[in-house]
Amino acid sequence: MSRLLAIDCSAGACSVALAEEGEIRAAARLRLTRGHSEVILPMVERVLAEAGCTADSLDAVAATVGPGSFTGLRIGLAAARGLALAVGARTVPVTSLEALAHAAGPADTPLLAALDSKRGDLFCQWFDGAGRPVDVPSVRLAADAVALAPAPAFRSAGDAADAVTDAAAPAGKTVTVEADCEVPDAVSVAAVAAVRLAAGGEGPLRPLYLRAPAVNLPAS
Repeated sequence: MSRLLAIDCSAGACSVALAEEGEIRAAARLRLTRGHSEVILPMVERVLAEAGCTADSLDAVAATVGPGSFTGLRIGLAAARGLALAVGARTVPVTSLEALAHAAGPADTPLLAALDSKRGDLFCQWFDGAGRPVDVPSVRLAADAVALAPAPAFRSAGDAADAVTDAAAPAGKTVTVEADCEVPDAVSVAAVAAVRLAAGGEGPLRPLYLRAPAVNLPAS
């Protein structure tokens, strides 16, 4: 039996999901902007208990590697790496934008997965209607991201939907905002990771920051 635990702390939420043979057995999610470090490990324990299993029974641990909140990513990746190392589980990286695209689901129109970088632009990536990536994760202004739309009508997922919507009209584009897809969720992370793991896509949990954090280090 393949048992996989997924963790997400990449944006304005903290979530954990446990999947067996690709089916979600237990999950928990809490919306918050800070305090991920106090929440994540107790949430892991609750999800494992709800699923009726222990950490040492895990075959793999998946986590969102970014882009997203610098602090949140560090917390989520540290928890996932530590757990995987402790129990000898494989690791599976999933980007936050892949998780958003999975949550949005397939449709006839392309999808722009976009998260607010909190610095006036977006972490974003285009996907086709089937959820396959069209380009790579990048940092763009909303107008520049919308200008790359592969069709006149498209969908948007992520907490940057307002900025995407504001940029769509001047560009002559029509955008539909996907409901319940504001931030990545571990349920989608688990689903993406299960498919990836089955195809031999395990790998190290390395952060995808896209740019340096907005922190000034003290002079040495």
